[in-house]
Amino acid sequence: QGYKSCNIYRKPSVEEIRMWSQSFDKLMRNPAGRNAFREFLRTEYSEENMLFWLACEDLKQEINKSAIEEKARSIYEDYISILSPKEVNLDARVREVINRKMQDPTPHTFEDAQLQIYTLMHRDSYPRFLSSNIYKTLVLEKTLQSIS
Repeated sequence: QGYKSCNIYRKPSVEEIRMWSQSFDKLMRNPAGRNAFREFLRTEYSEENMLFWLACEDLKQEINKSAIEEKARSIYEDYISILSPKEVNLDARVREVINRKMQDPTPHTFEDAQLQIYTLMHRDSYPRFLSSNIYKTLVLEKTLQSIS
């Protein structure tokens, strides 16, 4: 299933929540962490970055050729097309690569773009997430629960 089931997750421990502040990778590998980060991105109007990243992760799991083509087309229309309201911010070089790869899509068609968006979230949104009320409230709630 890949990352599709990100809404069904067990509650993270206070240690896990604290680990998210040590590493963006740890945050992104944890379903509850991704959910909290996605909630934060929604407040910054940049949730499409996470949605795009998740869609790419889902595509990487696909092995059926026609499903790959369908998912790739869908990702392209939703996040790459300049007509899309959920367009992600990519440079011209990466867009060119994608346009070439879309002739014959594979599970890795969007790898360069996915890395660019991952880096963008890591560099721009992640530091703000760590100082956000969403993150601070999570830490506080868990800390209080572990005391009582």
